[in-house]
Amino acid sequence: MLAQIRRDTMADARHRTLAAAESFAHAPGLLATLNGPDPTGTLQPLAEEARKASGVDALIIYKMDGITLTHSDPGQIGKYVIGPYGEAAIGKSFTKTFQGALGLSVISAVPVRDPSGSVVAIVSSPVTVEKVQESVDEQMPVFLGSAAGALAVAAGGAGLVSRRLRRQTHGLGPAEMTRMYEHHDAVLHAVREGVLIMGSDHRLLLANDEARRLLHLPTYAEGRAVTDLGLDPRTAELLASDRIATDEVHLAADRLIAVNKRSTTPFGGHRGSVVTLRDTTELQSLAGRAELARERLTLLYDAGVHIGSTLDVVRTAEELAEIAVPRFADVVTVELLDPVLSGEEPREAGTLLRRVAVAGLAEDHPLYPVGELIRFIPGTPVAASVADGRAVLEPDLANAPGWQAQDPARAQRILDLGLRSLAVVPLRARGVVLGLVDFWRTGSSPPFDPEDLAFAEELAGRAAVSVDNARRYTREHSMAVTLQRSLMPQALPERSALDAAYRYRPAQAGVGGDWFDVIPLPGARVALVMGDVVGHGLHAAANMGRLRVAVHNFCALDLPPDELLSHLDELVTHIDARDDSGDGGEGGEHAITGATCLCMIYDAVSGRLTAATAGHLPPAVIHPDGSVEFVELPVSPPLGLCAGLPFETTDLSVPDGSRLVLYTDGLIEDRHRDVDDSLDALRAALAGPERTPEATCAAVMDALLPGKPTDDVALLVAATRQLDPADVAEWEVPRDPAAVGPVRNACSRKLEEWGLEEISFASELILSELITNAVRYGREPIRVRLLRDNGLTCEVSDGSSTSPHIRRAKDTDEGGRGLFLVAQFADRWGTRYSPRGKTIWSVQSLDGKPPDEDLDGDALLDRWDDA
Repeated sequence: MLAQIRRDTMADARHRTLAAAESFAHAPGLLATLNGPDPTGTLQPLAEEARKASGVDALIIYKMDGITLTHSDPGQIGKYVIGPYGEAAIGKSFTKTFQGALGLSVISAVPVRDPSGSVVAIVSSPVTVEKVQESVDEQMPVFLGSAAGALAVAAGGAGLVSRRLRRQTHGLGPAEMTRMYEHHDAVLHAVREGVLIMGSDHRLLLANDEARRLLHLPTYAEGRAVTDLGLDPRTAELLASDRIATDEVHLAADRLIAVNKRSTTPFGGHRGSVVTLRDTTELQSLAGRAELARERLTLLYDAGVHIGSTLDVVRTAEELAEIAVPRFADVVTVELLDPVLSGEEPREAGTLLRRVAVAGLAEDHPLYPVGELIRFIPGTPVAASVADGRAVLEPDLANAPGWQAQDPARAQRILDLGLRSLAVVPLRARGVVLGLVDFWRTGSSPPFDPEDLAFAEELAGRAAVSVDNARRYTREHSMAVTLQRSLMPQALPERSALDAAYRYRPAQAGVGGDWFDVIPLPGARVALVMGDVVGHGLHAAANMGRLRVAVHNFCALDLPPDELLSHLDELVTHIDARDDSGDGGEGGEHAITGATCLCMIYDAVSGRLTAATAGHLPPAVIHPDGSVEFVELPVSPPLGLCAGLPFETTDLSVPDGSRLVLYTDGLIEDRHRDVDDSLDALRAALAGPERTPEATCAAVMDALLPGKPTDDVALLVAATRQLDPADVAEWEVPRDPAAVGPVRNACSRKLEEWGLEEISFASELILSELITNAVRYGREPIRVRLLRDNGLTCEVSDGSSTSPHIRRAKDTDEGGRGLFLVAQFADRWGTRYSPRGKTIWSVQSLDGKPPDEDLDGDALLDRWDDA
């Protein structure tokens, strides 16, 4: 028993000295003080305080040169240390019994390391054996008394403990407990999961066989700190911490270990932790394949989102190439059949394809450039893919003679670039090959395999649908553009009354229903029309053509703007009603109702402008001084919505040299800008004198439409030129047959004054007939007017609203065939109505072209009569 007490006391001395040395060696700021100018002056007081507090005899610090920095005996400071400190010098802590300056002592030494791990000093803490013996002697009387009492208590408690142990072990005796321990030990070492149990000081208490195998633990690992077991630093950091872990993957040599760590504190009084280890190396390949599948599903999803964002065939091919690089291939090229680019469906798959997209290479690459038409020879992967409509795989291009046969020199440059593997996949939609996509990989990527080829076919199949949609849109767009161009004015008529210019720009979504027209009218007048049909595409273009033809027909009747719009509104209502009834009421999508129209008639003689609108934006007038005025027109709803209500007109005088501006809503409507701001911007772009209509159009388009518009835009600018008063002659005619002759003679003199003697005779015949009809059948006031413009216009006006017309004459009719003469000698003739009556007009060319000489006038005059 005394020996046991002595051993316990010596063990306590060892622990006390080691703890004191460890604490001081790891004290904050120790390294900085050791490297300071006076380490002894700073550390000696601190060491004495620590010595007294820990109960050791000394705290000795010395550097690696062996000079003592601190000591309980100041006489030892500065002297060389003597003792077994070799182990500490190489970085190992130890506790030994040693005969030193203080006598036989229990001494512990701990190395002090710098951040790089090198030992820079040693801290030792001794306790003399004499002091330990004194402690034993002091405890002896207490121990003897305690031992006597303990014997008595032990004798009485042995029976109690025995009964309690029997209850806790459920009646199991020593033999049964031994068998249970052996069973648990067998199970612990037989399971396929590694198990580690560590104490609160992070020293290994137990490791089963699987843990030893997975971590390659040394034979005598129990009892050592986990940081000294040679584990991966990340794994050792986890085991030496108090952190909980769940399925953390750690590397152990060439294995991937799933680590789970839990504390044992909640399940018992012992503080520690238990760690389970599971080998997941075999699952890594499956996880890699699952990750690859996930990445490819993501790529297919992204392809569905990004490919086909526009309805442009080339851009769709470029999006296919961009989405596949570098996530699936290092380089991607796309070739399409030429008919696909123009919107047509290929009749047959040929080997003549045009490259439209390249991704993953610099501009100076050795592949065929974008835009080049390539004829692939038979035997190449591309030719085989087109001919058979199947994907072709070339995993090693260096050993692919068929591929190299296309262009051996180019093939060698491609190999020199590093491309090593190729997968050629056709772009098929609805069973038709539209083109090909070529996936290339360099030597740094794994070559394509059959699984890659299957994925490439899936990706190309989805892209082919977008390419086909873009192709079909291109075809419809081309048809709509062709139709619209055929329906739009091919050239503006040359008129002395106006100098006009225009701009039309289709929207990004395709052609729409914006249209305009400049229609010459008799009497030195010109009609300016601007309209906007709702929608885009073929139906909008067709509806625009309907309205334009109708406006031409109504203008042929020489109707004023308000009446023209009224007839147009009635026509739109009738067409939509007929279309709705014809398709079961499903034609609202392509209805004309809602279209807008602005009609203006400019009279070059009077300089007056008459305008009416059906829901269209107001026109602008640029005065000769450069100021801009938006004409306020009476508000009327769009066509088809007026419900029979009349349209109103606005009359205003336009100074000579003014510019009239008509436009559609696409010019000023912008989702990022208010309409008033757009009108102000338009006013600023229009302002400025002495600009031609062409220059005005260019300035407006540059200022308001720098990019592609979201809606189609039509702009019409017309500069007015008033007719010279010297080219106008006018007479009042009394309602007397005798007055016909003097007026005819006055007209003849005016024609001679104008130098138009060649057409004087025909003009006199026309005027005689028209004036005679007005005197005979019309009402006062009767007026005659001659206009010299691009042609000679003869006008006879009266207060009657009835007009003569040509009809077949009977054999018994004696006369009244004057209108036939008018029709023969005039290029055109007609009637227009006004609030004060009517005007019958005729137009003759100034070159004096006579009527058809082969025409038998006597025979035809007998057939016609005028009433």
